[in-house]
Amino acid sequence: MKRIICILSMLLCMAAETVMAARAPVSEATEECLGCHSSIHPGIVEEWQNSRHARITPREALGVTGLARKVSARTVPDYLLPTAVGCAECHTLNAKVHADTFEHNGVSIHLAVSPRDCATCHTEEAVRYSGNLMAHARKNLAANPLYQDLQQQILGRPVRREGKLTFEPPAAETRQSGCFYCHGTRLEVVGMETRDTVLGEMEFPRLSGWPNQGVGRVNTDGSLGSCAACHTRHAFSIEMARKPHTCRECHVGPDVPAYKVYASSKHGNIYAAMNRQWDFSAVPWTVGKDFTAPTCATCHISLVVNTDGQVLARRTHEMSGRLAWRIFGLIYAHPHPMNPDTTRIRNKSGQPLPTDFDGTYAAEYLIDAGEQVRRTETMQAICLGCHSASWVRGHWKRFERTIRETRSDIRAATGIMADIWARGFAKGPDSDDSPFNEAIERTWCDAWLFYANTVRFSAAMAGGGDYSVFADGRYQLSRRIQELNDWLELRNQLFPPTPPIALRGLPEKPYRVQ
Repeated sequence: MKRIICILSMLLCMAAETVMAARAPVSEATEECLGCHSSIHPGIVEEWQNSRHARITPREALGVTGLARKVSARTVPDYLLPTAVGCAECHTLNAKVHADTFEHNGVSIHLAVSPRDCATCHTEEAVRYSGNLMAHARKNLAANPLYQDLQQQILGRPVRREGKLTFEPPAAETRQSGCFYCHGTRLEVVGMETRDTVLGEMEFPRLSGWPNQGVGRVNTDGSLGSCAACHTRHAFSIEMARKPHTCRECHVGPDVPAYKVYASSKHGNIYAAMNRQWDFSAVPWTVGKDFTAPTCATCHISLVVNTDGQVLARRTHEMSGRLAWRIFGLIYAHPHPMNPDTTRIRNKSGQPLPTDFDGTYAAEYLIDAGEQVRRTETMQAICLGCHSASWVRGHWKRFERTIRETRSDIRAATGIMADIWARGFAKGPDSDDSPFNEAIERTWCDAWLFYANTVRFSAAMAGGGDYSVFADGRYQLSRRIQELNDWLELRNQLFPPTPPIALRGLPEKPYRVQ
């Protein structure tokens, strides 16, 4: 027994030495950070020590050639080359442009690491991400009065006065734990505070909007986004970013039911059964060898090759680069915006929407048919890595048919809602009122925000008949349209127009928040 224990101890020591040998040398500054934080924040330190950043120096990473190279920068500052990418290497970068930079044990550091910092090594990824809808997610929500109105009706505090119900603006913390959890907050220094730490009293900046890792976070250096939204700190794992659970954090539904649809699809079925056998860290990612069914990253982001080494799709961090359609209905599905800053968009009625209420595209702000074809072909190249051309064509035919059908469905629902507004049974945009603050308007909102979206996501992601029909799909969509119509018909019977009036149809006035 003693001999066995001795042998096991030797093996464990050898394993530990192998792990230590695999780690890259650490800078003096990072060594100093680790000296304290390994006991204060052991979870963070251990996570980093198991990361790729801890094992490989930028000099070694720059030496990798071909598709396996993960550092897209052509050069990296000389002082960063010989050591691991550690605490100091990230939290002291670009100190002069970070408003949250402060003196900590004789070193100028900042709390929130930004895409601009990561761009030191991952230049192309940062540039691509900055041209992505996600990078502008906070502004696209916060600076659109229509979306802000909907947010207030959902998150606001209900107050009933003199028989009238209103929703007061939500608290900042409510917004931050609600919509801006994913869309991102604005980080701003609002002062300094003294904290009693295990090492004595220390001064730290107080940040409003913190903590947050939202995709459109506005950082203290002015950059947009958080790489940790997908590559969670401090492992910054490729594997984590490639698994669908990461995307699930924000895309779970019912407004954007991507994860639920994926989980109920054949692809999700294969992933659930077989993913333990897959290699999620391989770069490039080889279809058929490293994985046998796509995840979110396969279709939208990853560098994917076939078993002959031919590139099926190049790595991108511009998530819409392979998408011809924006299937999240606002109010209708539409071609993707040309510019990721969607606050510029105005439909012909002056509303901040990519379509009119009748479904007409705000075409000057959206990609054209030629770009839609290019993006479709880019996506289909990935599908063709596993499927025949006839299979892929058949899938797209169904998907695009679904887009046409759901646009028609929502046109019918919106036409009924417009008649309700025109008869004065509810107050909407033509009355300079919110289109979301009455129960019947919520019924209309459900039709396009939840159910039409689910039908389209199911068609796009092969999500299965049951999910697209009965699980927040066609059944609920047709029911909401019927409810709208019956609601209007009942009021027309109770309050017939005298004399009959011509309904004004869809609203034409620009939307305005009161």
